[in-house]
Parts: sequence; structure tokens; C-alpha cells
Amino acid sequence: MKHIALLACAAACLSVLSGCNDADVASQNLSKAADNFEINRRVVFYNGITGDYMLSIEGLCSLGNADKVREVTITCKTGPNSYKKHFLGLSDNVTYFVEQIDGADVSAYHYKVIFKPSVIVPDISVK
Repeated sequence: MKHIALLACAAACLSVLSGCNDADVASQNLSKAADNFEINRRVVFYNGITGDYMLSIEGLCSLGNADKVREVTITCKTGPNSYKKHFLGLSDNVTYFVEQIDGADVSAYHYKVIFKPSVIVPDISVK
């Protein structure tokens, strides 16, 4: 039964991958690497009316993927087990851009798949 499920999963993955080009695969792998705090980024918030930079965040940072409308979160790894999360509101005149500071070695031909057992098996706290 496990073999059938594994084959079905592999077939589903192949059907999803068949329509991708090299740039899509590389882009997806860069996003995964950044979300795993492997890529140095600079995030700059800019006021379009005054032309001033309002805030700059630099380091191993991941951009929020499920943020609310007109909000962005930036999570940065600051040490082996230390993280900081920033919440920023956006307005009509405030925007941001994210710059990848260093080049990254990712494949344009193979998707990067990451399994994290700590996510699959939750850490339970008893109070």
C-alpha cells in the first residue's frame, strides 16, 4: 500500500513539474533557501512621497508568505537558535523591496525538497 501511495505522490509531483522552465525552478529553489535562512537579504522600506528610506533590515531573512493585506512580516535568523520577527504596515506611499545580497548556488534542473522532522513531529509543551 505504501508503494502505491509513493508512486501516486511521485506522479503528482512530475505532473506539476512538467510545465516549469529553468527560471521557475531556480526561483522556487531560491525562495526555499531564503525561507530556510540560507540567503543574505536586504529589505528596504521606502516612502514614495518624500523619497526617503524609512527602514532597512539586513541578514538571513525570510519574507512573510501568509501576511495580511497591507502588512508584511520579516523573520531573520540572528544566531544558531535565535530569531527576530518584524511586523510592518504598508500604505499608499510606503513600499518595500527585497534585495538578495549574495549569489546562491541553486539548481535550475532539480527542485529542492526539504524534510524537517521537527515540523512533522510537534514539540509539545505541558503547562
